[in-house]
Amino acid sequence: MDEKEIQNLVRTITMQMLGKKQEKLIPIAVSNRHVHLSQQHVERLFGKGYQLKKMKDLSQPGQFAGQETVTLIGPKGRIEKVRILGPSRGDTQVEISLYDGYTLGIHPPIRDSGDIKGSPGITIQGPRGQLSLKEGLICAARHIHMHTDDALSLQVENNQRVQVKVEGPRAVTFDHVLIRVSPKYKLEMHIDMDEANAAGIQNGQLGTILP
Repeated sequence: MDEKEIQNLVRTITMQMLGKKQEKLIPIAVSNRHVHLSQQHVERLFGKGYQLKKMKDLSQPGQFAGQETVTLIGPKGRIEKVRILGPSRGDTQVEISLYDGYTLGIHPPIRDSGDIKGSPGITIQGPRGQLSLKEGLICAARHIHMHTDDALSLQVENNQRVQVKVEGPRAVTFDHVLIRVSPKYKLEMHIDMDEANAAGIQNGQLGTILP
């Protein structure tokens, strides 16, 4: 075992020991409906060569809320002023709550973000054009973003499913919470508006990963 491997082992053991002594607290963020667009679809809706403009940074490094909004159009209704999040992605994905699905007349499947194969389509209206997706509409499953250091400290692994308990007047335990680990992530659990409203959860409230 070389010096670097020894240092990594010591670091891992140290982080695990810290994790055992600390309660596994996770800050929670409530995610409203939003759209991720491919660059091709950005230009389809906003014009050739258009680049998304930042309104504000989001908690996850490199992610931002754009100045741009679009209208979602379904068989039974529409939802206006839906925020686009940047930067642009490889595949377009629309994330709504189950309640939004009733408004639109579409029933979105609960999926991990990025898992859009076989999901319903939807029409998106922008200021310079309209786009009809064949698939890409989902209700994003609850998940936790965390840095690799957080994963070591909390003793969890990428793609693991955990339970998270949130205290309060409407205390609740969330099952099947997906762990997503990357050196690019900041520690934060994401739930949608339906889940937050049902449990009376506010942005920044803390949850605890159960053993």
